[in-house]
Amino acid sequence: MPESVARLESPVLRELRRLAVALGYFTRIPVPARIGGSADELNRAARYFPLVGLLVGAAAAVTLVVVALMLPLSLAVIASMAVSLALTGALHEDGLADAVDGFGGGWDKAQVLAIMKDSRIGAYGAIALVLALLAKYAALSELASAGTAGAAVGLLIAHPLSRAAVLGIMAALPYVRIEGESRARPLTEGLGPAEWATGIALGGAPLALAASLGLVSFERSLVILGTVVCVALACAWRFRRRIGGYTGDCLGATQQFCEIGIYAAFLAHT
Repeated sequence: MPESVARLESPVLRELRRLAVALGYFTRIPVPARIGGSADELNRAARYFPLVGLLVGAAAAVTLVVVALMLPLSLAVIASMAVSLALTGALHEDGLADAVDGFGGGWDKAQVLAIMKDSRIGAYGAIALVLALLAKYAALSELASAGTAGAAVGLLIAHPLSRAAVLGIMAALPYVRIEGESRARPLTEGLGPAEWATGIALGGAPLALAASLGLVSFERSLVILGTVVCVALACAWRFRRRIGGYTGDCLGATQQFCEIGIYAAFLAHT
């Protein structure tokens, strides 16, 4: 969108347009070309990454609840997972597979980055992807076994909160892939405190709301938050130690690890 036109927008319309930019970037939901998508706008839109996650989680939750009314619970869980994969184009799962391939098979920074850039999936990535999908299926099935409402709450919390952790990684570490084009690169140039602070707040809002409504206990909320922080810190430490920062694949892996960690925190004995 031309800068002169952008200046004439009201603050509300400007933020709605940035939300649309985030939707078009992080999902397969079609967004009109006139919305725009410059590097600067993507930077500003990054704050809505967790909100996009909430929309994906809501679609998955509705699917699970509705399908469970007609079919066995196991099929409802699979349908829910399929919806989230379709909406995101398996963007984060692809990042997980590439990152595990790179960190598992690379001996130094250059080799790790080269392996992650390769579009082919290796043994490490395939194993990680299968285990991640199985873990999500098992966790959601356990949550849904006590009632689909519990699994729906888990989805509504896990998707935005895991994406808030990704913003934390982006704020804390430098972007390291400098050659060629990358899907994540436009998000790395100028992500400011306002963007990541707003995004993290949006990501944590569903958990705070669920706790205030008594849907999640205060103790369980602390376990969930502690799990996300620990997983994100572990990822950040690993990324910093091996490659000195993060790539887009690292962000996808972080989101997946945190999402699974949140489901596990819901099920943990406390």
